[in-house]
Amino acid sequence: MNNQTDLSIVIVSWNAKRYLAECLESLAVYGSAWVREVIVVDNASTDGTCEMVVSRFPDVKLLRNESNLGFAKANNIGIAQCSGEYVCLVNSDVKLIHDCFTPMLNYMRNRPDVALLGPKMLGADLGVGRSTMRFPTVWNSICRALGLDRVFKGSKLFGGQMVSDFDHEQTRDVEVLNGWFLMVRRSVLGRVGLLDERFFMYGEDIDWCYRFHQAGQRTVFFAAAEAIHYGGASSANAPVRFQIEMYRANCQYWKKHRGQTAALLYLLIIWLHQAVRLLGYLMLLPRRTSRSEAVFKMKKSLACMAWVIGISSFQRGASSVSRVG
Repeated sequence: MNNQTDLSIVIVSWNAKRYLAECLESLAVYGSAWVREVIVVDNASTDGTCEMVVSRFPDVKLLRNESNLGFAKANNIGIAQCSGEYVCLVNSDVKLIHDCFTPMLNYMRNRPDVALLGPKMLGADLGVGRSTMRFPTVWNSICRALGLDRVFKGSKLFGGQMVSDFDHEQTRDVEVLNGWFLMVRRSVLGRVGLLDERFFMYGEDIDWCYRFHQAGQRTVFFAAAEAIHYGGASSANAPVRFQIEMYRANCQYWKKHRGQTAALLYLLIIWLHQAVRLLGYLMLLPRRTSRSEAVFKMKKSLACMAWVIGISSFQRGASSVSRVG
């Protein structure tokens, strides 16, 4: 074996003690012989996360940030400490149910042109979830806003950014791998660079994949490996705030790669999307069984529309929240 460990794993945590414990336990059971290094970067958790890692997982390298530095920056801190030929960025609410690292490593070793690899994402019910996207365009954003990706599910033309035409059952090249679980070839980072730390939460995966694409590097969804991703553990506590943070990150992506005018156009599409949803929720109001849910979703849409109108808030910088997964 060379002087480098074969695989380094980086996990960013933020008040995710229960999820992180389950993640690390599953790594201890199903981590393959290639895993030599697990690094947890904690974003100033206040729920006893760090104490749990120290007491229960002494072999894990724990890096403690004094404040919440965001998802991208915390991952970059972890990557800087890695010695592996390959690096896996794994969300704290991921649980392994098999050894997924060995087949992923074998795939990348046999295909030196693949720089970024992502496994199949399973929900808590073991159903297959969406873990890929297309790069955002005006057309696929409009398809999403008008719900055409749902009406014409399975259509490549109307599949939209959320690739409703892909069942995630075949290994194939994709434009975007969502950042819940990524294996990257460390040697290419000198050309592509680390995650853009201006993305505090959300959007950093789209931006990174776009930069891999620009550098001529392959990004592949790998259907022969899988893991559970609980997802939404933080956003469930503040769904409106997290929805707006996602929009904020997407606008940041548009501004960076398409310019200010394109970013403003995207904001108009957001407004259209929420206006269409608002009309749909109004139609549900007469139904008593769904009235309370419809009222909540109406308020969420109105909040998003208000944020678009008050777009000056977009320039104020990132929020102090961070995601679990």
